[in-house]
Amino acid sequence: MEKRMTVSREGSPCYDIVFEKDFSGLAEELKALGYAERKLCIVTDSHVGPLYAEQVKEALEAGGMQVQVYSFPAGEEHKNLDTARALYTFLIESHFGRKDCLIALGGGVVGDLTGFAAATYLRGIDFIQIPTTLLAQVDSSIGGKTGVDFDGYKNMVGAFHMPRLVYMNLSTLATLEARQFYSGFAEAMKSALIADARYYEWQIANLYEICDRDPEVLAQLVQKSCEIKRKIVENDPEEKGERALLNLGHTIGHAIEKAKDFSLTHGECVALGCVAAAFISWKKEMLPMEEYYEIRDMFVPFNLPISVDELDPQQILRLTRSDKKAENGRIRFVLLKKIGKAVLDTSVTDEQILAAVDEINFTEEDAHE
Repeated sequence: MEKRMTVSREGSPCYDIVFEKDFSGLAEELKALGYAERKLCIVTDSHVGPLYAEQVKEALEAGGMQVQVYSFPAGEEHKNLDTARALYTFLIESHFGRKDCLIALGGGVVGDLTGFAAATYLRGIDFIQIPTTLLAQVDSSIGGKTGVDFDGYKNMVGAFHMPRLVYMNLSTLATLEARQFYSGFAEAMKSALIADARYYEWQIANLYEICDRDPEVLAQLVQKSCEIKRKIVENDPEEKGERALLNLGHTIGHAIEKAKDFSLTHGECVALGCVAAAFISWKKEMLPMEEYYEIRDMFVPFNLPISVDELDPQQILRLTRSDKKAENGRIRFVLLKKIGKAVLDTSVTDEQILAAVDEINFTEEDAHE
């Protein structure tokens, strides 16, 4: 297993992604970045905090650092400006200054919110990512996208703010509840679909090992997904072009997330969105029919949905129109030319979106057929 991967920006090293099996190397990593004399605030949530906050705090304090812990209630519904405001208040009252540092310990919600707070507190302070979920390790902790939801609209308020370090303790995946584990796998599958057909074939070949959480196989899964995302974000750090390919499945997926009031996980919605995008790709004669059905069916053994109950197609269409990725009223859809090759397309019609939603919609009528 490789121990380190460097993400560059404009040709210069920006931050490292470090792959470890525990937290024992964390203090030395932070010392190397100059944080030995600075205050650190571990930001976590009510799920992850009881599992790992004390371990991380003890590892850093053993290295002589000053550490405080701030925890907020777990769940997407708490990824909002109210939670950010409460964190700002804690930082102000604890006298955190411009040279101090936040540490995001948790999944995508914690990473996004902590990064956003770091980007905006005192006009920007440093932060570290310690992702503890598969979704955060393969996707959301890398690339510097931070943000919070606003009135239920995903990531509508945010900033690009690069972490100083991404420290992955891969053993945290062992404690992840099954639904969250498979949710994270959806983003790994997305990475393969947009950029690497051989990686997609590897996922199929290692299906049982992935589902059994074989540590060596999971290490390869995380590293390969990180490598794909690293290359894309280096080429396009602020999503002016190629980086938008990482949004495969997200336009319709985000709409389903909101329509279902976040009762489905992000990864479950991404899986549904990928099926819808592949369906549109087939209907636009970009993707062979066989590949569409293969993509759709490959989510099933990873316990990810390929249909969902009682969607309102018109509501999904309205929500896609309010997606932050829309430009001049036209949605930048990510479609597939083949497995491993994604393209941006602004010509998707309302009718094609509605047909795709119908494809993944399981209604009362279907139940009686």
